[in-house]
Amino acid sequence: MGLRVGREVTKNGRVPNDAISSQANSQKEPDSFKDTMRTPSFKVIVVLPAYNEQENLRGLLLSLSESLSDADLDFQIIVVNDGSSDRTAEILKEQEANLPLKVYTHEQNQGLGATMRDGLRLANQISNPKDIIVTMDADETHPTGLILRMVRVIKEGHDVVIASRYQPGARVIGLTMHRRVISWVASKAMRLLFPIQGVRDYTCGYRAYRGDALAQAMRFYGDRFVDQEGFQCMVDILLKMRRLPNLVFGEVPLVLRYDLKQGESKMRLVRTARKTLGLLAQRKLGSPQQSSPAVSPEREKPVSN
Repeated sequence: MGLRVGREVTKNGRVPNDAISSQANSQKEPDSFKDTMRTPSFKVIVVLPAYNEQENLRGLLLSLSESLSDADLDFQIIVVNDGSSDRTAEILKEQEANLPLKVYTHEQNQGLGATMRDGLRLANQISNPKDIIVTMDADETHPTGLILRMVRVIKEGHDVVIASRYQPGARVIGLTMHRRVISWVASKAMRLLFPIQGVRDYTCGYRAYRGDALAQAMRFYGDRFVDQEGFQCMVDILLKMRRLPNLVFGEVPLVLRYDLKQGESKMRLVRTARKTLGLLAQRKLGSPQQSSPAVSPEREKPVSN
């Protein structure tokens, strides 16, 4: 009599219910195995500079949590409260109980440069090489769902990814034509003076950085990495990172929702334009001290991609 291999079968040819139940139970993965499979290999760290954002902050934090949690991404949010005089601090204190949220506070308003400097420094301190650091505005003009695409592009081999207004598929909603024309002219000028392969939008603050690329930049430049006080700091960060070896830059199309912003803009257009032009002239014509790395690039190991 030969050995039968297979499921138990009744006389009418059907598999007994208890046999099905037993087989299903035997094929279940142990909980510990499933938990291991779900353990992420990287974390997304979102840096938010905030100044008087009481109308926008709660909705943005909720949207961030939904977008990143729905994608099963491990994440940490860092908010630098830049001396807000409204309910921003109160809202952050409420949300700390509900979210993976760290709050750093400036007692007095210091401007975007100092706020971004402190936010990136904190992110660098808690990040690993594979982590992804995202910077974005806290006024709900940057759609949080775009982080997923930016993460994917980073994982495909880029070191810096910019949410760009100048890529096919991008849209700008709610911004005056005057502002749009000035931004477009500035983009053209920067591409001409300081070309970076893969970059068209030099001023947008919605970006993703690979953890080891950001760490390399901060080692190179030390305290000089973010040393511009205003909105021109975002341009300066790119100009400095373009000098580092082996970094790959890229962009994804941005749908800028300025129509969703509540409260007045913090950017003073004429002042920002003047300071940005001054920065470009300084970087192009001389004064290399501020843009020089604290460590010679030739002595630093390049970022591995």
